[in-house]
Amino acid sequence: MKHFLKETDLGPGELGKVFSLARELKRGRGRHSAPVLAGQTWALIFAKSSTRTRVSFEVGIHELGGHALYLNRNDIQLGRGESIEDTARVLSRLVHGIVIRTFEQSEVERLAAAAAVPVVNGLTDFLHPCQIYADAFTAAERWAGPGGDLVASLRGRKIAFLGDTCFNMANSWILGASLFGMRISLAGPKGFEPGAQIRAQLNAEGRAADFKFTTDPHEAVSGADIVYTDVWTSMGKEEESEGRAARMRPYAVTAGLFAAAKPDALFMHCLPAHPGHEVEQAVLDNPRSVVFDEAENRLHVQKAILAVLSEARGG
Repeated sequence: MKHFLKETDLGPGELGKVFSLARELKRGRGRHSAPVLAGQTWALIFAKSSTRTRVSFEVGIHELGGHALYLNRNDIQLGRGESIEDTARVLSRLVHGIVIRTFEQSEVERLAAAAAVPVVNGLTDFLHPCQIYADAFTAAERWAGPGGDLVASLRGRKIAFLGDTCFNMANSWILGASLFGMRISLAGPKGFEPGAQIRAQLNAEGRAADFKFTTDPHEAVSGADIVYTDVWTSMGKEEESEGRAARMRPYAVTAGLFAAAKPDALFMHCLPAHPGHEVEQAVLDNPRSVVFDEAENRLHVQKAILAVLSEARGG
């Protein structure tokens, strides 16, 4: 069974297929339908609140001809102590696929191990692969042009990630960059550098760790094609917000810091953003800010991922 739990679950060939299909689906939206999920129902298990992930998956499944069944974790038996494995076994007999947005990566992996249908990681504290694919696709659209090779356009590019570099978005970019052929430089305070879990993942896959951590934001941004940041306090860490803000402030993406990247560098943020904290409003408003393109492309890329997984399953 083919699942999408982390960026590298799809190989380079499948990545190219996802990107090409996403471009095709985006161009054709509103003019024709591609009902590859016709007659299918996909369960969306959410343990965390969401705007972009929930809406993009619900709309995407609908546009592919399927039905999305939203399941708040606290409203199903999983929230009352049923095992993840039993939930997977039951749902596998009722639905055609599962998207799960939760805290622990191990929960996603356990669900997939017991499921007889495709499982998609909609976000964990460790990884956010759907977001990274949408981000990479957004950059590739700009660099490859209307008919160019989207995947090839990413190779050799540099991304600078600033702020909390030991949480899901940084981890996903580290892993994703190894697949895309990109270099990544991360900048944050001491104690927030990439952790053992992402290093262990890279080692387990035999991937070269082509990333660099520094406490100097200007060093990270120098020569970057993408400047990326995320909120300083992720869901579940709210009690740390005040202390984190004080330590993260030197890593806020200001107009001055953004100017230290390449002249045509893109600014990215997975949203929601907090202007005046991790990024200045002037940077969000910059013509090279593509934050809303990223948000839109969640829809097109996820539709392509679902189509590829459904095809791999045999319909």
